[in-house]
Amino acid sequence: MSTTTAQAVPATPATDQRRAGQRRRWFLEVGWKYLVAIAIIFYATFPLVYVLSASLNPRGTLSSANALFSAFDLSNYMALADTKYWAWAGNTLIVAGISSIGAVLMGAAAAYAFSRFRFSGRRAGLTTLLIVQMFPQALAFVAIFLMLLTLGEVIPALGLNSKIALICVYLGGALGANTFLMYGFFNTIPMEIDESAKIDGATHAQIFWQLIIPLVTPILAVVALLAFISAFADFIIAKIVLVSEDQWTLAVGMYQWVSNQLSSNWGLFAAGAVLASIPVLVLFLSLQRYIVGGLTAGSVKG
Repeated sequence: MSTTTAQAVPATPATDQRRAGQRRRWFLEVGWKYLVAIAIIFYATFPLVYVLSASLNPRGTLSSANALFSAFDLSNYMALADTKYWAWAGNTLIVAGISSIGAVLMGAAAAYAFSRFRFSGRRAGLTTLLIVQMFPQALAFVAIFLMLLTLGEVIPALGLNSKIALICVYLGGALGANTFLMYGFFNTIPMEIDESAKIDGATHAQIFWQLIIPLVTPILAVVALLAFISAFADFIIAKIVLVSEDQWTLAVGMYQWVSNQLSSNWGLFAAGAVLASIPVLVLFLSLQRYIVGGLTAGSVKG
């Protein structure tokens, strides 16, 4: 019986040169993308990891939290019960939820009118909405304060230190952008659907609620999500409008924990921030299937 043994072919200088060329070509075409992706992922996730680590550190200082997860203690989360954190969270959810629903209804009604009806002043109205959005919001702070101060003397519910007033400010501020975003999406719905429904005897209200609204669900979800996040995270306008501690939102209330350099408690602040991210995360995950389609469809049609 004869046996044969496989012998490895020795690498030649030509083979080594070919492999080096393949590796260089792979790096130039594909490999550099992995390096960029790793840098972006690190840049995006490091603040989140740092905040989570700080929330588990009982010392409450940023310097003690430099070593990530050097301590694991839930005392900061337990201490939130001794503050007004949950009252502020309730205020924030009320303001953000109602602002989100109102922004969707007002934006959809305005976009439907601009998209389907032809009336005098339509073009001027669209242009005005676009121009108003060009001004920095900082210009409106003083005007908002004076307006609410005056309104409060007549109607206290619409004056300073009122959540209703804050919701009205959010609805008015976001109306222009939301209308433009929805207007582009509404234009993608064929007019023949409206005309067929009119022939069958449908009213404008029936066409709007029963035909158009179900077809524009993606853009409604996008607007609802953006309005919720905007109201949930806003600090400056909420700080101007809400005066008393019982009416504060999370952004205003939690700022007080770190506004004083001598008595700041970053551990408590980080624990509150981690818990505050949960509602936004849940809403985002529940609506994420609509986000890409809603944003792109609303942005390419004029």
